[in-house]
Amino acid sequence: MDNQLFLTEIGASFKKFLETGSRSNEKLKILHGAIAEDLKRRLGVGYAVCSLGVGTGKEATMKGRYIDKVVDITIMRSCKPVAGIGVKFVMQNYSQNSNNYFENMLGETANIRCTNLPYFQIFIIPDKMPYYDKKGNIQKWEEFTEHNCKKYVTLSSDDVQTAIHTPTKTLLFVIHLPDITVKVRNKYDYIYYYENLTDFEVKKSLVQYGDFSSAVIYNDYEDFAEKVVHYIRFL
Repeated sequence: MDNQLFLTEIGASFKKFLETGSRSNEKLKILHGAIAEDLKRRLGVGYAVCSLGVGTGKEATMKGRYIDKVVDITIMRSCKPVAGIGVKFVMQNYSQNSNNYFENMLGETANIRCTNLPYFQIFIIPDKMPYYDKKGNIQKWEEFTEHNCKKYVTLSSDDVQTAIHTPTKTLLFVIHLPDITVKVRNKYDYIYYYENLTDFEVKKSLVQYGDFSSAVIYNDYEDFAEKVVHYIRFL
C-alpha cells in the first residue's frame, strides 16, 4: 500500500464514519484492515496479523506490564504477539480531548513496551474539522495547528531506547478533506455535504508543522510501514 492508497482507505473510513456514526466500529474495519493486510504482505511467511477487517476479524490481546491490552493491530510470530500498533483517527471535537489523546497514547505505549515488546502508533487527523455542541450544531471550526503539533515534535526527538513511554515509531498523518463550499450549520448538514460530494478525495495536508526527528514520521505511510517491518524482522 503506497501513500495514495493509504489516503484512499482513510477516505473510505471517513465516509463509513459519516454513514454509521462514531459508536460503530465499521470505519475501523476498513482502515485497520487495510493496514493489517499491508503489513502481513510486507512481512511475508511466518507472520500473522490480527485486527478488525482482516482474517477472523478479531483483535488480539497483548500482555502489558500493568494491564493486558486489546490492541488495534497485533503482529504474531509462532502464535505469539511480537509487536503492536495503536491507531487513532480523530474526525471531530479535537480540542476537548487533545491532551487526553496524547496522554493515553503515552500510557498505552509504556504499558506494552515495559514487557520488552515494540509498540507503534498511528495518529490521523484532518487539518480542519467541526466542533459540535451537545445538540449537534457546529459551534466552531477547529484547525490542527503548529501549537497542537508541538508535543509531537518534542516526542520526535525522544530516545526510544530509554523513553519507554515513547512509541517505537509514530506516524503522524494530517489530512485535508475537500473544502466545504456551502453553509453547513450542524452535523446533518456536514454529513449530507460529504455523502453527496461527487468529487471526494482526501489529500495530505500541505501545512508545515515543524521539523520532526526520527521518532515521528510525518505524512509518509510507506516510510513508516518499511521501518515497522524492518524493526520486527530483526527482533
